[in-house]
Amino acid sequence: MSARIHPTAVVDPAAELAAGVVVGPHAVIGAEVVIGEGTEIGAGAQIEGPTRIGCENRISGHAAIGFAPQDLKHRGERVTLEIGDRNQFREFCTVHRGTAPGGGVTRIGSDCLFMVYSHVAHDCVVGDRVIFANCGTLAGHVEVGDDAVVGAFSAVHQHNRIGRHAYVGGYTRLTTDALPFAKTVGMRPAFYGLNRIGLRRKGFPAATIAALDAAFRVYLRSHLRSAEALEILEREHAGEPEVRYLIDWIRASRRGVCRVLPGRSGRDEEAGE
Repeated sequence: MSARIHPTAVVDPAAELAAGVVVGPHAVIGAEVVIGEGTEIGAGAQIEGPTRIGCENRISGHAAIGFAPQDLKHRGERVTLEIGDRNQFREFCTVHRGTAPGGGVTRIGSDCLFMVYSHVAHDCVVGDRVIFANCGTLAGHVEVGDDAVVGAFSAVHQHNRIGRHAYVGGYTRLTTDALPFAKTVGMRPAFYGLNRIGLRRKGFPAATIAALDAAFRVYLRSHLRSAEALEILEREHAGEPEVRYLIDWIRASRRGVCRVLPGRSGRDEEAGE
């Protein structure tokens, strides 16, 4: 079955559309765009290349995918966007290609949901099964782990990371890394505990949830410095794979992690210890 292209759509001859692709009214698909089988492009959506999109994605009306990065250092170099399979990009989403200094590629995994007006900037890396609520916004070079949730109207600073299974609450202004398996919420972000509901929904066993809870108590509620708390976790809790990931993830932080508890002030930037 060949691609179905509405008569009012504009598809560049240098684009490659696989079997079963549907292109809606007034959509525009540029050169060097490759779209996998079964993907649907909604009315008025625009896709620029070089962009590679996998199979069975749903790109809704007026989404703008694969446009040039919003970076003054960009000088027209060949930079790309790579998108996996079965993602949903709702109305007015924007996803930009990478920059040459940042590696040249923006990457999005599979099975993600980007609600209306979500924005993924240049050089971001988004994992699998990630959910962005309305107007969730990533600045450049942000990394988002698998199964994370970014709440509505949240903004994430350049080069920050959001860990696996993290929950970033609505209206959060994230200027440090958001811990995996945890809830980070607020204009002045604070740690609001383990993401228990999310972990249970994903089928984590009770023993793993208990181990993560114990690890966070050591790391966040013991009043120890980050390096001291991590040494204790290494000795007492590192046998659990998720805790091992947590330890390694914290140690890899370049911008610090959010360690502030609700109702307390103080710096939450402890990186490089």
